[in-house]
Amino acid sequence: MEMVGISNSVPVSADRDRPHRRAAFLVVAAAVFVSNLDLFIVNVALPAMQQHFHGSSLATLSWVLNGYAIVFAALLVAAGRLADRIGHRRVFLAGLAVFTLASALCALAPAVGWLDAARVVQAAGAAALMPTSLALLLDATPPAERPAAIRAWASIGGIAAGLGPVLGGLLVEADWRWVFIVNVPIGAAAIAVGARVLPRLRGKEDGPLPDLFGAGLLTAAIAALAVALVKGDDWGWDSARVLGGLLAAVLLTGWFLRRSARHPAPIVELPLLRVPSFAAANTAALLFTVAFAAMLLTSVLWCQQAWGYSALRTGLAIAPGPLLVPPVALGSAALVRRLGPGRLAALGTLLFAAGIGWWAATIDVRPGYATELLPGMLLTGLGVGLTLPTLIGSAAAALPPTRFATGSAVTTMARQIGAVVGVALMVSLIGTPHGPQAALEAFRRGWTAVIVAALLASAASLVLAGAQRRAAAR
Repeated sequence: MEMVGISNSVPVSADRDRPHRRAAFLVVAAAVFVSNLDLFIVNVALPAMQQHFHGSSLATLSWVLNGYAIVFAALLVAAGRLADRIGHRRVFLAGLAVFTLASALCALAPAVGWLDAARVVQAAGAAALMPTSLALLLDATPPAERPAAIRAWASIGGIAAGLGPVLGGLLVEADWRWVFIVNVPIGAAAIAVGARVLPRLRGKEDGPLPDLFGAGLLTAAIAALAVALVKGDDWGWDSARVLGGLLAAVLLTGWFLRRSARHPAPIVELPLLRVPSFAAANTAALLFTVAFAAMLLTSVLWCQQAWGYSALRTGLAIAPGPLLVPPVALGSAALVRRLGPGRLAALGTLLFAAGIGWWAATIDVRPGYATELLPGMLLTGLGVGLTLPTLIGSAAAALPPTRFATGSAVTTMARQIGAVVGVALMVSLIGTPHGPQAALEAFRRGWTAVIVAALLASAASLVLAGAQRRAAAR
């Protein structure tokens, strides 16, 4: 889980007692938990949505995932900058309100288009609440207790990852709409309590507004790339529409980078990307998230569509991998010291690739969970636990403390872009296979692509190791 929007310079009110601080932590924890949980339970619910919305293809429904990730990635930094300017509490509560209302709209969606639109609104709310969550927590915590508060905050993402598949399966057993309904009472309660207990600290009223037009350019660039990847098989990879989408993505990205170089409050501060360790860590995180997002989607689809598992059984089948992530992440400190962050991340990506390779080599159309899916799931969980926290920490450590919040937001944005590419690529490679054997061949193509992405992330991690050695030698 990434740490974004930390505010270490804000004084803590002298009259803020411990029960008040605990209430503030619970509010922040609830908001962060539901926004993280959303990723895992929506993945589990995707096949149920496909059955409910008759005639909807996987390519169409992939925008339930990608629409969220695109908007979240594009607005995250802008929302964090806006919060620094007008106040963390105000932006956090507004974001939580938008997220909660959009969750209700998702549950009420009568068609896929309505659901996609509601997910975009939901992502905008999440982008506002995530950068401010840790800042508010630290605002409400005395300096001596802040390290423990950071550890507790960081563990929320791991808890959501572990509980998400099982909880999602339970909710989908009732109805897929419950994966969104569950956010509403939690969000409403957090808003009611948060309005009373969250710190009322003023933001910085001066300074330029964040580059919202730049955020729009980034959104359009990622969306154009996703459309081209998702529709490549249907439209033809050499068709004018696919080539036009890829060209649009390149041109929009170039415009975005040119604008970021000149704007006083850009979405991406380009000088940060010239820090070798930071650039390498973010490249590795993006590539690894391509593999991770693709793995998560294919495991859900394979269990439910090929093996005929229920949503609950799918959640239980997937859970061992995510449940490994928090203890592995917390217990890898000695390995970081022994191997160094870059080499440890490279090892983690190789273990992840080995898990996917196990699936590609052993999984058959006849269910064999204990000998086929489970070993690969455990290897991928071990790989994620070693890789993601290490890369996120390396990206943060590469920058001075004054740039930590912005740098962490850029890392989060890179991971969200990776998730979009991973889902879009997998939808294109899997397609709509007819028959069990065709499905097996399609998934093996997808798993091969996941292995390639993980190996590229391993190479980027080794580049990170070299950059870290050179930085330590200076």
